Amino acid sequence: MKAKKHLGQHFLDDQLVVDRIISLIEEKCEKDVPMLEVGPGQGVLTYRLANVFTKFKALEFDRDMIDILRKRLSDDQLIQAEFLSYDFNALFDGTEFNLVGNFPYNISSQIIFKMLDNVERIPKMIGMFQKEVAERICATPGGKKNGILSLRTQAYYDCELIFDIPPEAFNPPPKVNSSIIFLNRKENDLMDCDPKIFSRLLKTSFQQRRKKMRNTLSGMVQNLDDPIYQKRPEELSVEEFVNIARNIKSN
Repeated sequence: MKAKKHLGQHFLDDQLVVDRIISLIEEKCEKDVPMLEVGPGQGVLTYRLANVFTKFKALEFDRDMIDILRKRLSDDQLIQAEFLSYDFNALFDGTEFNLVGNFPYNISSQIIFKMLDNVERIPKMIGMFQKEVAERICATPGGKKNGILSLRTQAYYDCELIFDIPPEAFNPPPKVNSSIIFLNRKENDLMDCDPKIFSRLLKTSFQQRRKKMRNTLSGMVQNLDDPIYQKRPEELSVEEFVNIARNIKSN
């Protein structure tokens, strides 16, 4: 089956990499917690995961891939749908589930935001992303990669970049390196502030990320005397943004 360029398909065919991913998933994810795999393709991870996890489903958009997967999976294990528009409410009877996948690189940030919208359902995620995006998700304060994606994610999850995967591990090879990351939901998330205010604060701050916070937030924060407002947004941690959000009143 040829990869479809318009779907951003690149099939992982390096068995050593496959084994390493499977071992990581088995190590990090409890076998009795339901598992959803997104973008299984031709099933290089799928069949092994289906044998390991008690409750397993694979969500695939491409009907041709569904036809391949159906040869070894039951109809109950397959979902033909587009991830970003899929309603999780009926999935696994409303219980929590872990998320894994070789995610399409062209919608990778949207996938993270969809996961954050369902954070109460998803305790763990192991996913393959373009390396640049993976580094942005796992970025720490002080670097240029620290931004809305990393801060929103790390408000709810501990993030770890596990290992990189070269283009030659795929057929056809992508033009970029890939990375596997692990997100583990925090037991006590840091969002003891209004999530809408937090999101608006991040958006406002990073619209002019080279400016200091005292200039960017003059219309949102009354008292800008704190030294933290002398910093640029990329220098701040999740905790610092949460503290600022607590002092902003909703309209």
